[in-house]
Amino acid sequence: MAGHSKFKNIQHRKGAQDKKRAKIFTRLIKELSVAARSSTDPASNPRLRGALSAARAANMPKDNIERVLKRAEGGEGDAYEEIRYEGYGPGGVAFIVEAMTDNRNRTASEVRSFFSKFGGSLAETGSVSFMFDKVGQIVYPLAVADAETMFEAALEAGADNVETEEDSHVITTAAEEFNAVRENIEKQFDAPEEAALIWQPQNSIAVEEANASTLLKLYDALDENDDVQSVFANFEISDEIMTKLDG
Repeated sequence: MAGHSKFKNIQHRKGAQDKKRAKIFTRLIKELSVAARSSTDPASNPRLRGALSAARAANMPKDNIERVLKRAEGGEGDAYEEIRYEGYGPGGVAFIVEAMTDNRNRTASEVRSFFSKFGGSLAETGSVSFMFDKVGQIVYPLAVADAETMFEAALEAGADNVETEEDSHVITTAAEEFNAVRENIEKQFDAPEEAALIWQPQNSIAVEEANASTLLKLYDALDENDDVQSVFANFEISDEIMTKLDG
């Protein structure tokens, strides 16, 4: 089984930020809008099924969901364009930024300015992504099942790997199997806490204290941008340095 990327402290930090309810809903609504473009029938649209599952897991009001689907049915959905940016932060750390935007020029300008402000630079598409693998990631809280039960269920559902961490079970799947695995697991454990296609770094860079604060500022600035859906990077900060920064 493939190894899971050790990116915990950044993920936990992101998890804390993502409690910002409005930001979560904005991202989910964009994903619903784009997913519903091809079809508003979940039975024939795996991406839409995934988006609906994520919306329900986040306790998005049913009215909000139905409004997005009605707009899509009437051809009135927002014309969001999906764009991927790649770049480098301080210390040669690689970043992948996924955005959904109705104004490509605005988003490109803002993303570029963040990299410049925090000592990084945007790069050509493909110059960073080869250092990452596109995989499916499904996250359940520990309370759902013990490690052995979750491992067996995920394996049976077609997953590649399961890691039980301090507060969650993290299931990894091949990108092309993601929707099928998620739906199989949902039959047993209901909707996951998180489920998404992610860019998982093949190797991580241990960050020195001198660069840690700037890298986190870059990560946070990108992650908090209205057009950005998700941010991935290949750096890891030790608990010792994180404690100093948070102190």
